[in-house]
Amino acid sequence: MASINRRTIRWTTKDGESRSTDKYEALYQDRAGKRHRRLFVLKKDAKRWLDEQTAGMVTGQWADPRAGKKTVRSYGESWLARQVISAGTVTAYKTVLANHIYPTLGDMRMDAIHRTDIQMLVKSWESSAAARTVEGRYSILAILMRAAVKDRVIPTSPCIDIKLPKIEPKSALVPITTSTVIALREAIQPRYRAFITVAAGTGMRRAELLGLTLDRVAFDFATIRVDRQLGRTSRSDAISFGPPKTESSTRTIPVAQVVLEAIRDHVDTYGHHESGVIFTTESGSPLTTSTLHAAWQQAARHIGTDATPHSLRHYFASVHIRGGQSIKVLQALLGHKSAVETWDTYGHLMGDEDARTRSVIEDALGNPDRSTTAVTPL
Repeated sequence: MASINRRTIRWTTKDGESRSTDKYEALYQDRAGKRHRRLFVLKKDAKRWLDEQTAGMVTGQWADPRAGKKTVRSYGESWLARQVISAGTVTAYKTVLANHIYPTLGDMRMDAIHRTDIQMLVKSWESSAAARTVEGRYSILAILMRAAVKDRVIPTSPCIDIKLPKIEPKSALVPITTSTVIALREAIQPRYRAFITVAAGTGMRRAELLGLTLDRVAFDFATIRVDRQLGRTSRSDAISFGPPKTESSTRTIPVAQVVLEAIRDHVDTYGHHESGVIFTTESGSPLTTSTLHAAWQQAARHIGTDATPHSLRHYFASVHIRGGQSIKVLQALLGHKSAVETWDTYGHLMGDEDARTRSVIEDALGNPDRSTTAVTPL
């Protein structure tokens, strides 16, 4: 139901004088039965607004005019509060919103954001952040705007045809050598040497290693169970664990004796946290990313390598590939979602494909006498 009615608006000034004016009230009722009204000086403006709202309901692009008055900050906070996501993802979203989106768009109304505002924001990010970082920030903003459309806060998302900085293709991964792994282990502080052995010997992710507890190590069966990782919100006085990166990350890894001995010697020498966490700092609290980074950087500079802790995961994969391990088994060991992910990352290490390509053509064209099929010349 929609209508336009002429209304006389009366009021009293501060001086006590009575005033009045005529305006046109555009009124309609949405599908939920909620009434919406707005006053206009001109009847044609009232009709235009009413037509826009009616068309929006017909096409499914209608948004509540009052909801659109919310600021980006106000809607963003309420949106994030109701998301069913991990604590780590919440922290990441909060950081991007607070540091990179709210300072520019936070005080603007949701229905006032245009595509040009989004493009200008992306452009400003480009001057101080890598292309992949810009893409990550934009993806969060785009998710927020899509949610606003579903919530009928805005009719359409302004994140349309936004040009992002070009991301250079990744070069083929070159894993570090065993000599580099050993050199890093010798150069790092003795307390963290076992971390390098376990990381290189299991291929576990950093957060999985930081959250590794003694009850997940089966010395009798020579396995390590990975079913959780150290939470991002974890503190020395309040240890918290979270689920692994993906459902596929939950796995049981068969480990070599050198890994088990490194864990056993480490615990005998340095003990473990009361929570069971194996890797700890000198104060006895669980090892954090920042503490590990500082110790790692010092060792890496000492031996002259740009390797990171994640390089140990790649090393683990490369050793298995050289040993003839299949992609499917390697996928399970690494906790990848699919064999495609494993192949995309490590497929180029699977044997000498260049030599195989040359030999196939050589056998076909370079040795015609071997051909068993006679071809009639044209």
